[in-house]
Amino acid sequence: MTRSAWIPCLALLLALSPASLAREGRGPSKAPVVEPFERPETLPPGPIDALVRDVLRDRGVHEAHACSDVVFVRRAYLDVIGTMPGPREVLAFLRDPDPGKRAALIDALMERDAFADTWTLKWCDLLRVKAEFPVNLWPNGVQAYARWIHESVRANKPYDRFVRELLTSSGSNFRVPPVNFYRAVQGKQPSALAAAVALTFMGARLSHWSEERRAGLEAFFSRVAFKGTAEWKEEIVFLDPAPAGPLDVVFPDGSEATIPPGEDPREAFADWLIDADNAWFARNIVNRVWSWLMGRGIIHEPDDIRPDNPPVNPALLDYLEWELVESGFDLRHLFRLILHSRTYQQSSIPRGDPETARALFACYPARQLDAEVLADALRKICGFREAYSSMIPEPFTFIPPENRCITLVDGSITGPFLEMFGRPSRDTGLESERNNDASEAQRMFLLNSSTIQKGLERCWWLKQLEKVHGKHPGRLVRMIYLIILSRGPTDAERSAVKTRFQGKKMNRHEAAVDLAWALINSKEFLYRH
Repeated sequence: MTRSAWIPCLALLLALSPASLAREGRGPSKAPVVEPFERPETLPPGPIDALVRDVLRDRGVHEAHACSDVVFVRRAYLDVIGTMPGPREVLAFLRDPDPGKRAALIDALMERDAFADTWTLKWCDLLRVKAEFPVNLWPNGVQAYARWIHESVRANKPYDRFVRELLTSSGSNFRVPPVNFYRAVQGKQPSALAAAVALTFMGARLSHWSEERRAGLEAFFSRVAFKGTAEWKEEIVFLDPAPAGPLDVVFPDGSEATIPPGEDPREAFADWLIDADNAWFARNIVNRVWSWLMGRGIIHEPDDIRPDNPPVNPALLDYLEWELVESGFDLRHLFRLILHSRTYQQSSIPRGDPETARALFACYPARQLDAEVLADALRKICGFREAYSSMIPEPFTFIPPENRCITLVDGSITGPFLEMFGRPSRDTGLESERNNDASEAQRMFLLNSSTIQKGLERCWWLKQLEKVHGKHPGRLVRMIYLIILSRGPTDAERSAVKTRFQGKKMNRHEAAVDLAWALINSKEFLYRH
């Protein structure tokens, strides 16, 4: 069977995919439940949902239907642990009659090792964890830094303590991992350090600040010093003891202080920053977490917080800030609040203008998988592997082929696939460095990759399914759908695929391979939705 024979089937998949429906939108009067992506019953609203609905009601925007269980289980796995669910996990969830199974699944996923792996990767993006140019942490520094981040995420270290350690630590970048925050900045001048601190922990870009305000923040980092040691690539970050007098400083809110001689100005800044009453601190992180899970910040962009860029839902932002502070800066509490909400569990198919719906959180935003997540998914399905390399070879950059891509913590170790699909360079710490926009180069690669084709032809699970279900094409097709799309085929899809399987020159294995190829190229597979 020729590959072109499957183009009509692929076209059907694209037409039915939630990503395509999300682009078109539906008027509120023409919004029937779309099977199998939505369900008619509504989820009980919580505080988040009430605040979102207030804005939607004022703007005359209709919220989307609730997503179906088959959509939710795939979404939860991808968003929480960066991994596609297996067919047994999907079926177990679908067969569970417990009405609280969604909340139970979220809580269970957050206890998995993959949760720490996935969110360590996110923090490595923001904290510029990279061994080579232009952020020269070097491999030893990267390994120490990434392990510390991973352990902090795994242990659910309170966010205020996490940030304080990053801002105030001194010592060897090999032995005191948090000091790598300062090492991972392009430049050792107070202006560069202050810009990195403001962007990362306040969501502020100093280019929007007045020169006077920038100078006030830079003063806190004017006594950070660096020196090398006899050990290869090791560097010490410390408080410069040379300045003997007091230091007058001005905090970003305009308040003033004098730092006595011998005291570290970073300590004073950290005390100011992580104070529970400081709106800069909690607002930045809750806005970031919301954007990570909902595709867009309440303030957009999530790292461009300023007076002339107001939140689309101020009450929602205030509520999430309050919850975070009251929980003792427990980020997992914040994750659960958002993930348990009906707003998060909406369909990705908007009931109205798609852009307005996404901006006001009236639907879940369909968006392409992160490069690392997609690479792991292709590896799981067809054995796809990429040879990773570093621009400047150094020791300890060898990555065992069995390692999952979401554990690839060093930003300087990369490959053509990851770069094509938008993995960030980690040069600036900006959220926008990661580019999940689809491109023609990506589509052409997936459609024409001989590596993917050969991987499917040799795929062990596909051959096993053919042995078990070879005499029952319907069961074979259902299992292929479950493995790749985490759901069974619709009646229309089942009919289209049946026609292909019953062709006069039909070869069962070739037909199964081509079906898997068509599903991999569907937007439903490539997107979280």
